[in-house]
Amino acid sequence: MPDFRLGFAAAVLLISALAALAQDGAPTLDCGKATAQPDLNDCAYRDYEAADADLNAEYRKALVKARVLDGEYDGQPVAVDALKSAQRAWIGYRDGQCVLAGLQARGGQAEAMLVSGCLAELTRSRTQELREFAEREG
Repeated sequence: MPDFRLGFAAAVLLISALAALAQDGAPTLDCGKATAQPDLNDCAYRDYEAADADLNAEYRKALVKARVLDGEYDGQPVAVDALKSAQRAWIGYRDGQCVLAGLQARGGQAEAMLVSGCLAELTRSRTQELREFAEREG
C-alpha cells in the first residue's frame, strides 16, 4: 500500500508556497468575492490555516487539562498519553480523508480547494472536541 502522506504533505506545501507567492506584492484577496479557481484555492487554504491555528490553541488547553487530570491520579501520564495518541491518530485520519475528498477533482485545479476545505472542516470539528474536553468538569 503506497504511503499517501508524502504526497499529501507535498501538496499542502505546494499550496502554501503558491499562497505565499500570490501574497507578495499582490492586492489583498477578498475571499467573499473570489471566483477564479486559484483565488478559491488560496481562500480555502487560508480558511484551513485559521482553523489550524484555533486547533493548536485548543490542543494546548487540552494538554493543560490532561496534565491536571494526571496530577489527580498520582502523576501517571495516562490522560496526556491518551490525548497525544488520539491526536496523532486523528491527524492520520484527517490527512487520508482529505486526500479522498480531493480525488473528486483529481489532477484538476479544484483539487487543492477540495483538500483545503476538507482540512478546514475536519479541523474545526476536532477543535470543538478538544474544547469540550478542556472545559469538561472533573
